[in-house]
Amino acid sequence: MKTIGGMSLEQWFSRTPELRLIAEGREVFWSNPDANQFKKIQDTHPFGLAEVQDAEVRLRRFAPYIRKMFPETEEAAGIIESAIRGVPELKALLNDSGLGEAVTGGLLFKLDNELPIAGSVKARGGIYEVLKHAESLAIREGLLSLEDDYSVLTEKRFTDFYSGYSLAVGSTGNLGLSIGIVGAALGFKSLVHMSSDAKFWKKELLRMRGVSVVEYESDYSHAVAEGRKQAGKMANSHFVDDENSQSLFLGYAVAALRLKKQLGELAIPVDSDHPLFVYLPCGVGGGPGGITFGLKLVFGDNVHCFFAEPVEAPCMLIGLATGLHEEVSVADFGLSGETLADGLAVGRPSGFIGRNFGSLISGVFTVTDELLLKFLKLCASERTTRDIKLEPSALAGLVGPWRLLSTEAGKSYLSRNKMEGNMDRAHHIIWATGGGMVPQEILEGYLRG
Repeated sequence: MKTIGGMSLEQWFSRTPELRLIAEGREVFWSNPDANQFKKIQDTHPFGLAEVQDAEVRLRRFAPYIRKMFPETEEAAGIIESAIRGVPELKALLNDSGLGEAVTGGLLFKLDNELPIAGSVKARGGIYEVLKHAESLAIREGLLSLEDDYSVLTEKRFTDFYSGYSLAVGSTGNLGLSIGIVGAALGFKSLVHMSSDAKFWKKELLRMRGVSVVEYESDYSHAVAEGRKQAGKMANSHFVDDENSQSLFLGYAVAALRLKKQLGELAIPVDSDHPLFVYLPCGVGGGPGGITFGLKLVFGDNVHCFFAEPVEAPCMLIGLATGLHEEVSVADFGLSGETLADGLAVGRPSGFIGRNFGSLISGVFTVTDELLLKFLKLCASERTTRDIKLEPSALAGLVGPWRLLSTEAGKSYLSRNKMEGNMDRAHHIIWATGGGMVPQEILEGYLRG
């Protein structure tokens, strides 16, 4: 009999009933029983606010370079950040659609689909790791100092210098775009190892930017493993490890510092009477994990972060629910890992995130591809959202507020945290993670589907 972590499937189903529903490909809302108060556990984490602030300062040092190399960042003076937008009309439509109990608090989109250069949440963390590595190399060789105007990095002497080094990453698409585009712009030899889930247009865009694309018929985990192995055999090669990278993690966490400022500008309070709920699409877990950590540093226990995954690829949910993390895959529970949400098509979660930061995650819920397409069509037709370019994965979190209010697990979470009376004053942020660079004909194909 097949066992997983020393237990049979039936034993897992008996211990954690949600796992049976997950194995059947059904939608679930799981409240994390190991979630803990941040103030009780913050000293156990390998990073703190100082490291996130250091990452933010580094990104500002690079702003003159980004502004000069990528004209689309001119208006933001080289800062790679996205807007936040309230969507009250969309909330009203969804309240009337039968999703569940009406959401009475505020509903907003965090528009990482519009992040410049790479058009997804990966633009923040992925680009940060490339820039940090580039800075480290140039300072080590005496070519750059922290006091320099980093726009000098556009000069030929720097691109010639970086051409002696390579960058590699394994990706389903969006991380590959951020690493490949910026790496190639700096002059690095950039290689992106892409799984079978990666979209053709993403591969072609990378090749157009001078990036080498290595394709695999297997899944994301295989692409990462092969990329890591091959990079280890090459001289002067840096592998961007989406499963374990601390630099990626800190780059993602910077989003929280900026979100705090944006919410302040909108006069949206976050405190015990005004809780903040954030719904984050999850692939391997690095992006949402880093953002969650940053948000906890900024807002403490007044922010509640839920991850969203496809029904066929709920790797973080299975990793957390079993406690096995990277030692278990969705295939172990009979799931295919296949989904229209290609950025979320991951079979095995990041152990770095699950083991170190799992207790910061309030819960995880799953969504069907059918629901993602329904939301995509609704947003494309709704007046306040039809100008937002989204891909299916970007909408994985949209059902979250209704599931929180309507499922037994969600209601139990609110009761346990004594928030039932505060929901009229709550705000819900849907983290729209990608879509800004999707070709129009691909978007139209989704809408016809």
